Amino acid sequence: MNPTLLIGVNIDGVLHRDDLPPVDAETQFRMIADTGVFDYVEMNPPEGVALARYVEFSERYALPVRVIGGVFCAGRDEARLRHVIEWAPRFGSKVLNCQLYANHADGHRLTDVEVARFYVQACEWAAPVGCMPSLEVHVDMWNEDFTRVNRVGELLARDGLALRLTLDHSHLIFKIGNDEELDASRIRVLVEAGEIVLDPVSPDAIFKQWIARGWVHHAHARSVIPNNPRNSRMRRPDGRPGRGIQYPFVRPAADQWDGSWDEAALLPWESAIRHLLNARVEGGVSTPQQISCEFIPFADYGGGAGYSIFENNVACAAWLRSTWLEQAAITA
Repeated sequence: MNPTLLIGVNIDGVLHRDDLPPVDAETQFRMIADTGVFDYVEMNPPEGVALARYVEFSERYALPVRVIGGVFCAGRDEARLRHVIEWAPRFGSKVLNCQLYANHADGHRLTDVEVARFYVQACEWAAPVGCMPSLEVHVDMWNEDFTRVNRVGELLARDGLALRLTLDHSHLIFKIGNDEELDASRIRVLVEAGEIVLDPVSPDAIFKQWIARGWVHHAHARSVIPNNPRNSRMRRPDGRPGRGIQYPFVRPAADQWDGSWDEAALLPWESAIRHLLNARVEGGVSTPQQISCEFIPFADYGGGAGYSIFENNVACAAWLRSTWLEQAAITA
């Protein structure tokens, strides 16, 4: 059987600009459906909101929330994690995307054993509803230190469990050539020594190792460039400019983007995505069955931008679809 690939969108990116009036949930689902390019929705259920309304919109517009999830802190958010899992069957969710903070609620840095324990507990809760956890590689989370991924994966393997990851290449590629960001990942010395490779063109790129080991079960698509510029249009809570993990996929107008835009600069990220799609088209069992477009409007991404966030998600989805079909045709 030929492998398939579903293409979705993170609902946080279903808006044009964040300086415009907020878009209500039903309008978001209608906008997604009207494009005709998305197969599903990805969503972190908002707290304090009646989720039954979202189920209604999902059914009305025939858009399953295939990927559900959240950002969790061990020792604080386990009850919320269980709540999300309880809603997964009603949404038709198959993937539980989990961002896990590097620190425990009591302030200590999570050990590899504690990360593995959190993952195992999530699997035990989620398995009965058929929505399996996937730990996202993400800034500010336990695995921003990329070396920890292998260690946790090997810990789980000793107990006969497989690590499932969500791969968002942007969280790796934007660090290339940026010493401050490499230090944030605690890997600058390893990169300089050639022990960790981030360059998507290299066969030794660390994310290619994760794919080869069958760990990558879900993915996000958001374009960046190496040493991506910081987002000067929005600041983080600490007052610094956003970390710069989003580069427009669609050429912005001069007043919509700070600095020059170069389509050729997207090639490393596109190369990384092509590699992932090729792994899928070759039929690997442990490769993502879906990929979510995730251009979003927060400080570290496209917050304050003058270009349309949603337009970039739609264009990215169209590119993913055509690239997937091209690669599938080559190997047919």
